[in-house]
Amino acid sequence: MQLPKEFINILPVSERDGLLAALEREPEVSIRFNPKAYGLENLVSGSLACSADGRVPWFNDAVYLDHRPQFTMDPLLHQGCYYVQEASSMFLAQAVRKCVDGPVRVLDLCAAPGGKSTLLAQLLPQGSLLISNEIQRSRAQILAENMVKWGRSGVMVTCNTPKQIGQSSLMFDLIAVDAPCSGEGMFRKDEGAVRDWSIGNVEMCAARQREIIEDIWPALKPGGYLIYSTCTFNRFEDEDNVRWIMDRFGAAPVDLNPDPEWNITGSLTDDDIPVYHFMQHRTRGEGFFMCLLRKPEGAFCELKSKPFKSESSKFAADCKTWLEPEGYEFFIKNESVYALPLDLANDMWRAGQELYALVPGIEVAVLKGRDWVPAHALAMNTALNRTAFNCVEVTRQQALEYLHCDALRLDDVPRGIVLLTYQNIPLGFAKNIGNRANNMYPQEWRIRNSIN
Repeated sequence: MQLPKEFINILPVSERDGLLAALEREPEVSIRFNPKAYGLENLVSGSLACSADGRVPWFNDAVYLDHRPQFTMDPLLHQGCYYVQEASSMFLAQAVRKCVDGPVRVLDLCAAPGGKSTLLAQLLPQGSLLISNEIQRSRAQILAENMVKWGRSGVMVTCNTPKQIGQSSLMFDLIAVDAPCSGEGMFRKDEGAVRDWSIGNVEMCAARQREIIEDIWPALKPGGYLIYSTCTFNRFEDEDNVRWIMDRFGAAPVDLNPDPEWNITGSLTDDDIPVYHFMQHRTRGEGFFMCLLRKPEGAFCELKSKPFKSESSKFAADCKTWLEPEGYEFFIKNESVYALPLDLANDMWRAGQELYALVPGIEVAVLKGRDWVPAHALAMNTALNRTAFNCVEVTRQQALEYLHCDALRLDDVPRGIVLLTYQNIPLGFAKNIGNRANNMYPQEWRIRNSIN
Protein backbone atom coordinates (compact mmCIF):
# COMPACT_ATOMS: atom_id res chain seq x y z
CA MET A 1 0.00 0.00 0.00
CA GLN A 2 1.42 3.35 -1.08
CA LEU A 3 0.63 5.76 1.75
CA PRO A 4 1.02 9.55 1.56
CA LYS A 5 4.29 10.70 3.13
CA GLU A 6 2.52 13.47 5.00
CA PHE A 7 0.27 10.88 6.65
CA ILE A 8 3.28 8.82 7.75
CA ASN A 9 4.98 11.92 9.13
CA ILE A 10 2.05 12.91 11.38
CA LEU A 11 1.89 9.46 13.01
CA PRO A 12 3.46 9.26 16.48
CA VAL A 13 6.96 7.81 16.15
CA SER A 14 6.20 5.21 18.83
CA GLU A 15 3.31 3.77 16.79
CA ARG A 16 4.55 4.32 13.24
CA ASP A 17 6.38 1.10 12.34
CA GLY A 18 3.84 -1.22 13.94
CA LEU A 19 0.87 0.54 12.37
CA LEU A 20 2.39 0.70 8.89
CA ALA A 21 3.11 -3.04 9.03
CA ALA A 22 -0.45 -3.78 10.17
CA LEU A 23 -1.91 -1.76 7.30
CA GLU A 24 -0.35 -4.26 4.88
CA ARG A 25 -2.35 -7.15 6.39
CA GLU A 26 -5.84 -8.24 5.42
CA PRO A 27 -8.64 -6.55 7.39
CA GLU A 28 -10.60 -8.48 9.98
CA VAL A 29 -14.19 -9.62 9.36
CA SER A 30 -16.63 -9.46 12.26
CA ILE A 31 -20.37 -9.75 12.79
CA ARG A 32 -22.72 -8.83 15.61
CA PHE A 33 -25.73 -11.07 16.08
CA ASN A 34 -29.27 -9.93 16.81
CA PRO A 35 -30.69 -11.49 19.98
CA LYS A 36 -34.23 -10.88 18.67
CA ALA A 37 -33.82 -13.59 16.11
CA TYR A 38 -31.01 -16.01 16.51
CA GLY A 39 -28.62 -17.57 19.00
CA LEU A 40 -24.95 -16.86 18.41
CA GLU A 41 -24.05 -20.54 18.66
CA ASN A 42 -26.55 -21.45 15.93
CA LEU A 43 -25.36 -18.63 13.72
CA VAL A 44 -21.66 -19.48 13.73
CA SER A 45 -22.27 -23.23 13.45
CA GLY A 46 -24.30 -22.71 10.30
CA SER A 47 -23.22 -20.82 7.17
CA LEU A 48 -20.71 -18.61 8.99
CA ALA A 49 -17.35 -19.88 10.23
CA CYS A 50 -16.11 -18.31 13.44
CA SER A 51 -12.37 -17.76 13.73
CA ALA A 52 -10.39 -19.83 16.23
CA ASP A 53 -9.96 -17.03 18.75
CA GLY A 54 -13.61 -16.29 18.92
CA ARG A 55 -15.56 -13.39 20.28
CA VAL A 56 -14.97 -9.66 20.10
CA PRO A 57 -13.52 -8.89 23.58
CA TRP A 58 -15.46 -5.66 24.24
CA PHE A 59 -18.81 -6.96 22.94
CA ASN A 60 -19.84 -10.51 23.78
CA ASP A 61 -22.59 -10.79 21.15
CA ALA A 62 -20.09 -10.50 18.30
CA VAL A 63 -17.48 -12.74 16.68
CA TYR A 64 -14.63 -12.59 14.22
CA LEU A 65 -14.96 -14.76 11.11
CA ASP A 66 -12.06 -16.66 9.60
CA HIS A 67 -12.91 -15.39 6.10
CA ARG A 68 -15.36 -13.05 4.39
CA PRO A 69 -18.27 -15.05 2.96
CA GLN A 70 -20.69 -13.83 0.31
CA PHE A 71 -23.03 -12.21 2.81
CA THR A 72 -25.55 -11.17 0.17
CA MET A 73 -26.40 -14.82 -0.46
CA ASP A 74 -27.20 -15.57 3.17
CA PRO A 75 -30.94 -15.16 3.91
CA LEU A 76 -30.17 -14.69 7.61
CA LEU A 77 -28.50 -11.35 6.84
CA HIS A 78 -31.65 -10.09 5.12
CA GLN A 79 -33.77 -11.36 8.03
CA GLY A 80 -31.82 -9.13 10.40
CA CYS A 81 -30.25 -12.03 12.28
CA TYR A 82 -26.85 -10.34 12.29
CA TYR A 83 -25.06 -7.21 11.14
CA VAL A 84 -21.65 -7.09 9.50
CA GLN A 85 -19.89 -4.49 11.63
CA GLU A 86 -16.29 -3.53 12.12
CA ALA A 87 -15.24 -4.78 15.56
CA SER A 88 -13.55 -1.61 16.83
CA SER A 89 -16.71 0.47 16.42
CA MET A 90 -18.59 -1.92 18.72
CA PHE A 91 -16.65 -0.29 21.57
CA LEU A 92 -19.51 2.21 21.51
CA ALA A 93 -21.29 -0.29 23.76
CA GLN A 94 -18.89 0.48 26.60
CA ALA A 95 -19.88 4.14 26.53
CA VAL A 96 -23.59 3.32 26.43
CA ARG A 97 -23.29 1.01 29.42
CA LYS A 98 -21.42 3.71 31.30
CA CYS A 99 -24.04 6.42 30.91
CA VAL A 100 -27.39 4.66 30.41
CA ASP A 101 -29.23 2.96 33.26
CA GLY A 102 -32.88 3.47 32.30
CA PRO A 103 -35.17 4.59 29.44
CA VAL A 104 -33.55 7.43 27.49
CA ARG A 105 -34.00 9.54 24.37
CA VAL A 106 -31.05 8.95 22.02
CA LEU A 107 -29.95 10.49 18.73
CA ASP A 108 -27.48 8.81 16.39
CA LEU A 109 -26.69 11.85 14.29
CA CYS A 110 -24.52 10.49 11.45
CA ALA A 111 -26.02 7.00 11.43
CA ALA A 112 -25.70 5.48 7.94
CA PRO A 113 -25.33 2.69 7.09
CA GLY A 114 -26.57 1.60 10.52
CA GLY A 115 -23.87 -0.27 12.43
CA LYS A 116 -23.91 1.93 15.50
CA SER A 117 -27.67 2.48 15.34
CA THR A 118 -28.46 -1.23 15.29
CA LEU A 119 -26.04 -1.63 18.21
CA LEU A 120 -27.80 1.18 20.11
CA ALA A 121 -31.20 -0.36 19.39
CA GLN A 122 -29.86 -3.62 20.76
CA LEU A 123 -28.52 -2.05 23.98
CA LEU A 124 -31.05 0.57 25.00
CA PRO A 125 -33.47 -0.34 27.80
CA GLN A 126 -37.16 -0.95 27.15
CA GLY A 127 -39.01 2.35 26.85
CA SER A 128 -36.13 4.16 25.13
CA LEU A 129 -36.50 6.18 21.93
CA LEU A 130 -33.78 6.05 19.27
CA ILE A 131 -33.71 8.49 16.36
CA SER A 132 -31.25 7.40 13.68
CA ASN A 133 -30.44 10.32 11.40
CA GLU A 134 -28.54 10.65 8.15
CA ILE A 135 -28.22 13.88 6.20
CA GLN A 136 -27.73 12.31 2.73
CA ARG A 137 -30.99 10.97 1.30
CA SER A 138 -29.47 8.00 -0.55
CA ARG A 139 -27.56 6.88 2.54
CA ALA A 140 -30.63 7.50 4.70
CA GLN A 141 -32.54 4.99 2.56
CA ILE A 142 -29.86 2.36 3.27
CA LEU A 143 -30.03 3.24 6.95
CA ALA A 144 -33.81 2.83 6.91
CA GLU A 145 -33.53 -0.62 5.33
CA ASN A 146 -31.02 -1.81 7.91
CA MET A 147 -33.00 -0.43 10.84
CA VAL A 148 -36.23 -2.01 9.60
CA LYS A 149 -34.48 -5.38 9.26
CA TRP A 150 -33.07 -5.06 12.79
CA GLY A 151 -36.68 -4.96 13.90
CA ARG A 152 -36.95 -2.88 17.07
CA SER A 153 -39.86 -0.76 18.28
CA GLY A 154 -39.22 2.78 19.51
CA VAL A 155 -36.97 3.56 16.54
CA MET A 156 -37.27 6.32 13.95
CA VAL A 157 -35.11 7.07 10.89
CA THR A 158 -34.81 10.71 9.84
CA CYS A 159 -33.04 12.73 7.14
CA ASN A 160 -32.10 16.12 8.58
CA THR A 161 -29.10 18.38 9.02
CA PRO A 162 -27.51 18.78 12.46
CA LYS A 163 -28.61 22.41 12.47
CA GLN A 164 -32.25 21.48 11.81
CA ILE A 165 -32.23 19.08 14.75
CA GLY A 166 -30.34 21.51 16.97
CA GLN A 167 -32.89 24.23 16.23
CA SER A 168 -35.87 21.95 16.89
CA SER A 169 -37.51 21.59 20.29
CA LEU A 170 -36.23 18.01 20.65
CA MET A 171 -33.86 17.19 23.50
CA PHE A 172 -31.77 14.04 23.98
CA ASP A 173 -30.14 12.30 26.92
CA LEU A 174 -27.44 10.87 24.65
CA ILE A 175 -26.18 11.93 21.23
CA ALA A 176 -23.75 9.81 19.23
CA VAL A 177 -21.72 11.68 16.61
CA ASP A 178 -19.65 9.39 14.42
CA ALA A 179 -18.30 12.37 12.56
CA PRO A 180 -17.46 12.35 8.83
CA CYS A 181 -13.67 12.17 8.75
CA SER A 182 -10.57 11.61 6.62
CA GLY A 183 -10.90 7.84 7.03
CA GLU A 184 -7.33 6.94 8.00
CA GLY A 185 -8.54 4.00 10.05
CA MET A 186 -10.13 2.47 6.95
CA PHE A 187 -7.07 2.63 4.72
CA ARG A 188 -6.65 -1.15 4.41
CA LYS A 189 -10.35 -1.58 3.58
CA ASP A 190 -10.85 1.44 1.33
CA GLU A 191 -8.31 2.42 -1.33
CA GLY A 192 -10.39 5.50 -2.07
CA ALA A 193 -9.68 6.82 1.42
CA VAL A 194 -5.94 6.59 0.69
CA ARG A 195 -6.30 8.41 -2.62
CA ASP A 196 -8.41 11.19 -1.11
CA TRP A 197 -6.21 11.80 1.91
CA SER A 198 -4.35 15.10 2.27
CA ILE A 199 -3.47 17.50 5.05
CA GLY A 200 -5.93 19.92 3.50
CA ASN A 201 -8.71 17.31 3.72
CA VAL A 202 -7.81 16.57 7.34
CA GLU A 203 -8.11 20.26 8.21
CA MET A 204 -11.41 20.53 6.34
CA CYS A 205 -12.79 17.46 8.17
CA ALA A 206 -11.70 18.80 11.55
CA ALA A 207 -13.47 22.11 10.89
CA ARG A 208 -16.62 20.35 9.69
CA GLN A 209 -16.64 18.14 12.79
CA ARG A 210 -16.57 21.21 15.03
CA GLU A 211 -19.40 22.75 13.01
CA ILE A 212 -21.49 19.59 13.47
CA ILE A 213 -20.95 19.63 17.24
CA GLU A 214 -21.74 23.36 17.39
CA ASP A 215 -25.02 22.76 15.52
CA ILE A 216 -26.21 19.76 17.54
CA TRP A 217 -25.09 20.81 21.04
CA PRO A 218 -28.37 22.68 21.84
CA ALA A 219 -30.27 19.37 21.41
CA LEU A 220 -28.28 17.68 24.20
CA LYS A 221 -29.92 17.95 27.61
CA PRO A 222 -27.92 19.49 30.44
CA GLY A 223 -26.16 16.60 32.14
CA GLY A 224 -26.53 14.54 28.97
CA TYR A 225 -23.79 12.64 27.19
CA LEU A 226 -22.08 12.99 23.82
CA ILE A 227 -20.21 10.13 22.19
CA TYR A 228 -17.72 11.62 19.74
CA SER A 229 -16.01 9.20 17.37
CA THR A 230 -14.05 9.08 14.12
CA CYS A 231 -12.15 6.46 12.14
CA THR A 232 -8.92 8.47 12.10
CA PHE A 233 -5.61 8.55 13.97
CA ASN A 234 -4.58 12.21 13.64
CA ARG A 235 -4.84 14.59 16.58
CA PHE A 236 -6.57 17.34 14.58
CA GLU A 237 -9.78 15.34 14.16
CA ASP A 238 -9.42 13.46 17.45
CA GLU A 239 -7.69 14.86 20.56
CA ASP A 240 -7.73 18.47 19.36
CA ASN A 241 -11.46 18.37 18.68
CA VAL A 242 -12.19 16.74 22.03
CA ARG A 243 -10.20 19.51 23.71
CA TRP A 244 -12.18 22.06 21.66
CA ILE A 245 -15.50 20.55 22.87
CA MET A 246 -14.26 20.75 26.45
CA ASP A 247 -13.12 24.35 26.14
CA ARG A 248 -16.05 25.57 24.03
CA PHE A 249 -18.89 23.98 25.98
CA GLY A 250 -17.42 23.04 29.35
CA ALA A 251 -17.90 19.34 28.62
CA ALA A 252 -16.21 16.82 30.90
CA PRO A 253 -14.66 13.64 29.46
CA VAL A 254 -15.68 10.37 31.10
CA ASP A 255 -13.21 7.57 31.80
CA LEU A 256 -14.49 4.19 30.54
CA ASN A 257 -11.77 2.15 32.27
CA PRO A 258 -11.37 -0.45 29.50
CA ASP A 259 -9.78 -3.80 30.23
CA PRO A 260 -5.99 -3.49 29.72
CA GLU A 261 -6.01 -6.83 27.89
CA TRP A 262 -7.96 -5.20 25.06
CA ASN A 263 -4.82 -3.23 24.12
CA ILE A 264 -6.69 -0.01 23.45
CA THR A 265 -4.36 2.97 23.06
CA GLY A 266 -4.96 6.18 25.01
CA SER A 267 -4.18 9.71 23.90
CA LEU A 268 -1.50 10.07 21.21
CA THR A 269 -0.71 13.58 22.43
CA ASP A 270 0.61 14.92 25.71
CA ASP A 271 -2.97 15.33 26.97
CA ASP A 272 -4.20 13.02 29.72
CA ILE A 273 -7.79 13.17 28.45
CA PRO A 274 -9.48 9.71 28.59
CA VAL A 275 -9.77 8.97 24.87
CA TYR A 276 -9.56 5.64 23.09
CA HIS A 277 -7.67 4.76 19.91
CA PHE A 278 -8.03 1.42 18.19
CA MET A 279 -4.87 0.83 16.13
CA GLN A 280 -4.54 -2.21 13.89
CA HIS A 281 -1.17 -3.33 15.28
CA ARG A 282 -2.53 -3.39 18.85
CA THR A 283 -6.26 -4.19 18.65
CA ARG A 284 -8.08 -6.61 16.40
CA GLY A 285 -10.13 -4.36 14.16
CA GLU A 286 -9.84 -1.26 12.04
CA GLY A 287 -8.76 2.21 13.14
CA PHE A 288 -11.24 3.94 15.43
CA PHE A 289 -11.26 6.81 17.94
CA MET A 290 -13.85 7.56 20.62
CA CYS A 291 -14.46 9.79 23.63
CA LEU A 292 -17.46 10.07 25.95
CA LEU A 293 -18.21 13.60 27.19
CA ARG A 294 -20.81 14.96 29.57
CA LYS A 295 -22.60 18.29 29.20
CA PRO A 296 -22.63 20.47 32.33
CA GLU A 297 -25.75 20.32 34.47
CA GLY A 298 -28.20 23.20 34.17
CA ALA A 299 -31.83 24.15 33.97
CA PHE A 300 -33.80 23.59 30.80
CA CYS A 301 -37.42 23.75 29.77
CA GLU A 302 -38.69 20.78 27.80
CA LEU A 303 -41.57 21.81 25.57
CA LYS A 304 -44.79 19.86 25.84
CA SER A 305 -46.26 18.58 22.61
CA LYS A 306 -49.91 18.24 21.73
CA PRO A 307 -51.01 14.72 22.76
CA PHE A 308 -51.06 12.20 19.95
CA LYS A 309 -54.51 11.15 18.72
CA SER A 310 -54.80 7.63 17.39
CA GLU A 311 -56.34 7.05 13.95
CA SER A 312 -56.99 3.35 14.46
CA SER A 313 -60.66 3.69 13.51
CA LYS A 314 -59.68 4.44 9.91
CA PHE A 315 -58.33 1.00 9.03
CA ALA A 316 -59.38 -2.62 9.40
CA ALA A 317 -59.63 -3.77 13.00
CA ASP A 318 -57.79 -7.03 12.32
CA CYS A 319 -54.61 -5.04 11.52
CA LYS A 320 -54.31 -4.43 15.26
CA THR A 321 -54.13 -8.17 15.88
CA TRP A 322 -50.99 -8.34 13.74
CA LEU A 323 -49.00 -6.85 16.64
CA GLU A 324 -48.25 -8.42 19.99
CA PRO A 325 -50.71 -6.84 22.47
CA GLU A 326 -48.32 -4.58 24.37
CA GLY A 327 -50.13 -1.32 23.63
CA TYR A 328 -49.76 0.83 20.51
CA GLU A 329 -51.15 3.98 19.01
CA PHE A 330 -51.75 4.13 15.26
CA PHE A 331 -51.68 6.73 12.51
CA ILE A 332 -51.85 6.80 8.73
CA LYS A 333 -49.23 8.40 6.50
CA ASN A 334 -48.90 8.06 2.71
CA GLU A 335 -51.31 5.09 2.61
CA SER A 336 -49.41 3.19 5.29
CA VAL A 337 -50.47 2.44 8.84
CA TYR A 338 -47.80 3.02 11.48
CA ALA A 339 -47.78 1.88 15.10
CA LEU A 340 -46.09 3.70 17.97
CA PRO A 341 -45.45 2.10 21.37
CA LEU A 342 -47.96 3.58 23.80
CA ASP A 343 -45.35 5.04 26.17
CA LEU A 344 -43.42 6.68 23.30
CA ALA A 345 -46.32 7.80 21.08
CA ASN A 346 -46.25 11.49 22.06
CA ASP A 347 -42.46 11.78 21.71
CA MET A 348 -42.34 9.95 18.39
CA TRP A 349 -45.28 11.89 17.00
CA ARG A 350 -43.65 15.17 17.97
CA ALA A 351 -40.33 14.15 16.41
CA GLY A 352 -42.18 13.16 13.24
CA GLN A 353 -43.75 16.62 13.05
CA GLU A 354 -40.45 18.45 13.48
CA LEU A 355 -38.16 16.22 11.40
CA TYR A 356 -38.32 14.53 8.01
CA ALA A 357 -38.99 10.93 8.99
CA LEU A 358 -38.37 8.08 6.57
CA VAL A 359 -39.34 5.58 9.26
CA PRO A 360 -41.76 7.28 11.69
CA GLY A 361 -42.66 4.08 13.55
CA ILE A 362 -43.48 0.43 12.86
CA GLU A 363 -45.04 0.20 9.39
CA VAL A 364 -47.87 -2.26 9.99
CA ALA A 365 -49.98 -2.19 6.84
CA VAL A 366 -50.09 -0.76 3.32
CA LEU A 367 -53.22 0.12 1.38
CA LYS A 368 -53.56 -1.98 -1.78
CA GLY A 369 -56.72 -1.09 -3.63
CA ARG A 370 -59.36 -1.25 -0.91
CA ASP A 371 -57.51 -3.65 1.33
CA TRP A 372 -54.91 -3.19 4.05
CA VAL A 373 -52.12 -5.74 3.58
CA PRO A 374 -49.26 -6.38 6.01
CA ALA A 375 -46.10 -4.34 5.41
CA HIS A 376 -42.72 -6.04 5.13
CA ALA A 377 -41.47 -4.01 8.10
CA LEU A 378 -44.04 -5.79 10.27
CA ALA A 379 -42.49 -9.18 9.41
CA MET A 380 -39.09 -7.91 10.55
CA ASN A 381 -40.23 -6.38 13.85
CA THR A 382 -40.17 -8.00 17.27
CA ALA A 383 -43.74 -6.71 17.72
CA LEU A 384 -45.04 -9.13 15.05
CA ASN A 385 -47.78 -11.48 16.23
CA ARG A 386 -46.90 -14.60 14.23
CA THR A 387 -50.08 -16.39 15.27
CA ALA A 388 -52.12 -13.91 13.22
CA PHE A 389 -50.80 -15.47 9.97
CA ASN A 390 -50.41 -18.84 8.35
CA CYS A 391 -46.68 -19.51 8.54
CA VAL A 392 -44.87 -21.37 5.76
CA GLU A 393 -41.30 -22.60 6.23
CA VAL A 394 -39.20 -22.35 3.04
CA THR A 395 -35.90 -23.83 1.93
CA ARG A 396 -32.73 -21.79 1.47
CA GLN A 397 -33.24 -21.78 -2.31
CA GLN A 398 -36.83 -20.61 -1.93
CA ALA A 399 -35.67 -17.93 0.50
CA LEU A 400 -33.16 -16.65 -2.04
CA GLU A 401 -35.81 -16.69 -4.78
CA TYR A 402 -38.07 -14.65 -2.51
CA LEU A 403 -35.27 -12.15 -1.77
CA HIS A 404 -34.66 -12.00 -5.55
CA CYS A 405 -38.33 -10.95 -5.88
CA ASP A 406 -39.25 -14.03 -7.92
CA ALA A 407 -42.72 -15.58 -7.84
CA LEU A 408 -42.83 -18.70 -5.66
CA ARG A 409 -44.67 -21.98 -5.88
CA LEU A 410 -45.96 -23.08 -2.49
CA ASP A 411 -47.55 -26.53 -2.34
CA ASP A 412 -50.33 -27.42 0.11
CA VAL A 413 -50.54 -23.89 1.45
CA PRO A 414 -53.78 -21.98 2.17
CA ARG A 415 -54.73 -19.23 -0.25
CA GLY A 416 -54.24 -15.64 0.84
CA ILE A 417 -51.43 -13.84 2.64
CA VAL A 418 -48.92 -16.08 4.38
CA LEU A 419 -45.84 -15.35 6.47
CA LEU A 420 -42.77 -17.06 5.04
CA THR A 421 -40.12 -18.22 7.50
CA TYR A 422 -36.61 -19.54 7.01
CA GLN A 423 -35.06 -21.49 9.87
CA ASN A 424 -38.24 -20.56 11.73
CA ILE A 425 -37.42 -16.83 11.52
CA PRO A 426 -39.74 -14.44 9.61
CA LEU A 427 -38.59 -13.78 6.05
CA GLY A 428 -41.52 -11.76 4.70
CA PHE A 429 -45.05 -11.98 3.32
CA ALA A 430 -46.41 -13.53 0.14
CA LYS A 431 -49.91 -13.85 -1.28
CA ASN A 432 -50.67 -17.40 -2.33
CA ILE A 433 -53.14 -17.48 -5.22
CA GLY A 434 -53.04 -21.22 -5.92
CA ASN A 435 -50.70 -21.91 -8.80
CA ARG A 436 -48.14 -19.47 -7.48
CA ALA A 437 -47.47 -17.01 -4.67
CA ASN A 438 -47.09 -13.31 -5.40
CA ASN A 439 -43.94 -11.92 -3.85
CA MET A 440 -44.42 -9.02 -1.37
CA TYR A 441 -40.72 -8.34 -0.71
CA PRO A 442 -39.72 -4.67 -1.33
CA GLN A 443 -38.46 -4.41 -4.89
CA GLU A 444 -35.82 -1.82 -3.94
CA TRP A 445 -34.26 -4.28 -1.47
CA ARG A 446 -34.08 -7.27 -3.80
CA ILE A 447 -30.90 -9.29 -4.32
CA ARG A 448 -29.55 -8.29 -7.71
CA ASN A 449 -26.97 -11.10 -7.97
CA SER A 450 -27.75 -14.31 -9.79
CA ILE A 451 -29.04 -16.85 -7.27
CA ASN A 452 -28.50 -19.95 -9.41
